[in-house]
Amino acid sequence: MSSSRRLVSSGSPLEPEIGFSRAVRIGQYVSVAGTAPIADDGGTAGPGDVYAQSVRCLDIAEQALREAGATLADVIRTRVMLVDITQWRDAARAHGERFDQIRPACTFVEVSRFIDPAWSVEFEIDAVVATSDPAAQAS
Repeated sequence: MSSSRRLVSSGSPLEPEIGFSRAVRIGQYVSVAGTAPIADDGGTAGPGDVYAQSVRCLDIAEQALREAGATLADVIRTRVMLVDITQWRDAARAHGERFDQIRPACTFVEVSRFIDPAWSVEFEIDAVVATSDPAAQAS
């Protein structure tokens, strides 16, 4: 594994089982994996409430970005996956509250289901960390 690869964990018990990281940073690039609305106690945050679940997903993703040395301002693409696309406006409201001035490329898609049937939404995020430090760009 390259020394420039930084792995960020959210502590999910699924990370070692599946073999994934919440986020990965290589150089200026940060990718945040599909982020589900997992509550601090391991259950589902906001059961049945797409807006509340979206807020939780974005909280987790934002924390992962920070741990990778990025901010919401560095986000260039988001993907919002919903089990019921008719509820897209609820997810969009949460997205807009975080990204109204940043305005990354964004895609909403409907999926048949998630690992946990209580999850209504997941988010993926990609960011490019702006830096003028050539050493940081190489790391």
